[in-house]
Amino acid sequence: MAMAVQAQPSPTQTTTTTATTTTSTSESTGTITTFTPGSTIVLNTGTGEPVQYKFAKSVTYVNAKGKEINASKFKKDRKVRVHYVKEGNDMLVDKVTVVKE
Repeated sequence: MAMAVQAQPSPTQTTTTTATTTTSTSESTGTITTFTPGSTIVLNTGTGEPVQYKFAKSVTYVNAKGKEINASKFKKDRKVRVHYVKEGNDMLVDKVTVVKE
């Protein structure tokens, strides 16, 4: 008798599967190495190579206190947390939060 075991996603990760597309949401923290508003953000997460994320159509930018701020406040070398949706090979960021150090 075979028994299937299914791993549970971590609290910061949700996975949704449809007939043709699999998407999952997750968060990652790192230091900004490149930031192009409306296009991409690249983070040094401390695990090797920097990671590139694309921005979703709608992105919320938040300070460490949870208040929404303008994207112009984000600069190179600032520590942030990104919330993103993984669609295929793309990681689409919908929220960027300043991490208080």
